[in-house]
Order: sequence, then C-alpha cells, then structure tokens
Amino acid sequence: MDTDNPMGRFLRARRGLVRPEDAGIPAGPRRRVAGLRREEVAMLAGVSTDYYVRLEQGRERHPSAQVVDALARTLDLGEDETSHLHRLALPLPGRRRRAARREQVSANLARMMAAWPQTPALVLGRRLTVLAHNALGGALFDGHAYSRDLVRLVFLDPDAREFYPDWEQVAANTVGGLRAAVGTDRDDPELVETVGELSLHSAEFRRLWARHDIRQKSHDTKRFRHPLVGELTLGYEALSVNSAPGQQLVVYHAEPGSPSAQALSLLGSLTAGTGSPAGERDRVRE
Repeated sequence: MDTDNPMGRFLRARRGLVRPEDAGIPAGPRRRVAGLRREEVAMLAGVSTDYYVRLEQGRERHPSAQVVDALARTLDLGEDETSHLHRLALPLPGRRRRAARREQVSANLARMMAAWPQTPALVLGRRLTVLAHNALGGALFDGHAYSRDLVRLVFLDPDAREFYPDWEQVAANTVGGLRAAVGTDRDDPELVETVGELSLHSAEFRRLWARHDIRQKSHDTKRFRHPLVGELTLGYEALSVNSAPGQQLVVYHAEPGSPSAQALSLLGSLTAGTGSPAGERDRVRE
C-alpha cells in the first residue's frame, strides 16, 4: 500500500469512477481515459488544474474545507467518503505512531453480551476481526476456516459464497467497512499484512480495494445460509464502543415470528452449552 500519498490515491481512484456524462461532459468517441480527466475535475470543482495536479501528486496535502467539499461534489462522494477526504486533508498534528497493541474487550461488555442468549452479538476490532462474541454470535459464524476474521471469511473462505447468498454486496460492504474502520492509519503493519495477503489471493478484493469506497458499518439487513439451520435474514446495528476506540459492537436480530426468528431459536438450542459465552477469553480484559 502507498502510505505516503493516500489523498492522491483516493482522488485518482474516485475520479476514475465518475462517468463524464454524469458530470455533464460529453464522452466523445476519442476519449481514452476512464472517468474524468484531471483538468475536468479541476474545472468542475472551481480550482486550477495545476493545483489539482499537485493534490494528486502529493505536493499539496492540505486543501481547505471548501475545496474538499467542492471535490466531493464533483466526484459524487457519499457522506462516508466525504468525511474520509476531510480526514485525509487534515491529518492529526504531531501524531506519533505507537507500537501495535493486542485489541482486548472489556469484561463488562463481554458479560453484557452473554446476558443476551437469544441475540447474536460480536465485538469487532479495527481490522474486522472478531475479538469476542456471545454464544449465539459465535454459532452464527461457526464452521468456516476464517470464522473469526470477517474479511478473510468473505474473500478467502472456500464456502463464503454459499454462506452469503448476496456475496457481491457483502464483499463490497466489507472492503468499504475495512477502509472506514482503519481511517487514515494506513501504515498499521497488521493491516498491511492483511491487504497484501488478500490482494495476492483474491482478484475481487484487489478490484474493490482499488475503488477506495468508504462504507461506515451502521445498520442494514444481511442474508445468511447457515449449514445447520438454513437461510436467515437478519437485521443488524453496529455501535461504536466508546471505551475502546476502533471497536464495534454488532448486534443481529430477526423479525419476530418470522422463519428467520425460528431458525435463530433453533440454532441457539442446537449450540446451547457449547463454547465460552464470552468468545475468545484471551481477548477479554478484566
């Protein structure tokens, strides 16, 4: 990964995704570049071509908030991508890199999840690894080669497309969620290792990572095809853990009285008494 010029990489990737006709520019029969040209982005955003070129090349790294907003409109960025571009333009001053620490979940949070026997719940770390789960949350994802690493589960697990009936959507959301979770901290050695491994073994991951989509995990509906209980359609809410910045509590739920609720209840009964209620005990801090 290029960690020296993240804003330039982001801008290049996003302008390549904008169709000229959507920006009011005729494509023309001789057009050879995908997306918008640099001079077209500059014109639409109201900045000079030279200034925009310097942004992409990393010779200018701190555009004003007004310029960032103009670029976001020009590149048709969503709310999450716009916020990300603002963060890239205004890095934290004087930040010093700390040694990587093993992410741990508070015992209070683990106990709270354990008190929800009918509700699957997970705590995810910054790289979307499962730091802890309650019994039903663990059962929901059990049985895969990468059950405790949601990114590798999607892209490296041999049965991922069977487990996720809407695999393409899940894959795009997962990559966007990974970029949102790590933010601007792209020199994290474990992240570099993860992206390198996935890029080597998954062409689809390489394609999606190159898009620079940012999708903050918040709430949605997801379908699963579980090997024990069949298809489930579950809603989820992802909540930030204020006591541990970067961690997310993800809680799944089924529509009351639905076939998915019955399947979830069956899964709970089939797996009752198996595994630790707090999930990975070595990741729980007292």
